[in-house]
Amino acid sequence: MGAVYGLSNTLMRGALRIFGDWKVEGRENVPPMGPLIIVSNHQSNMDPPILAASIPRKITFMAKRGLFRNPVASQFFKAYGAFPLNESGNDLGAIQRSVRLLERDGALGIFPEGTRSPGGMRKAIPGISLIALRSGAPILPVGIVGTEVIGPPWQVAVPKGSFTIRIGQPFTVPQMEGNIVRGQLEAITTMIMERVAALLPESYRGAYEPVRSGVASPERAGGSE
Repeated sequence: MGAVYGLSNTLMRGALRIFGDWKVEGRENVPPMGPLIIVSNHQSNMDPPILAASIPRKITFMAKRGLFRNPVASQFFKAYGAFPLNESGNDLGAIQRSVRLLERDGALGIFPEGTRSPGGMRKAIPGISLIALRSGAPILPVGIVGTEVIGPPWQVAVPKGSFTIRIGQPFTVPQMEGNIVRGQLEAITTMIMERVAALLPESYRGAYEPVRSGVASPERAGGSE
């Protein structure tokens, strides 16, 4: 585990215990080894560090490219292990890098909404589906509750509030044969995000309310473009 990542997590855990009410549910659901795609809702700047502090594995985060424009911030994020993704999510290089990480049994952290969405989930970018299909890696859904109270980045260092991390059961998406069209990617993305939404209070679910029960069938994922 990298020095910056390990130190940051130690400091984050200490701050959460001192200033906040921090709970992690379902930690036993985290596979201890092997490729893993960790998918979560995204409410504030606090989400990546609290997720890293809560999951007992080293997570490599995919982060939007705008965060890397500041040279100092860029050096920190790279030392932390994050790498950039275009805001549109249509970034073949980032997707290929993600698949290579998973092929090496790494754990990839993604916030598929693409940006912070306090108050309710927004529609996710379909890039998560491409990564899941190309890698075949299991997906670990996580629901983060309470971080919407954190505003400016400095508040992350003093995380006052009640925070709950709910970790669901890992699952895999149905594998598709032949050319995959946009409708299929969107259906798989919806299936993934519904697993995340199911771990959240109804008021957080936004675009994924109501949550439909069960995993999408291959027929449902087979829509046309």
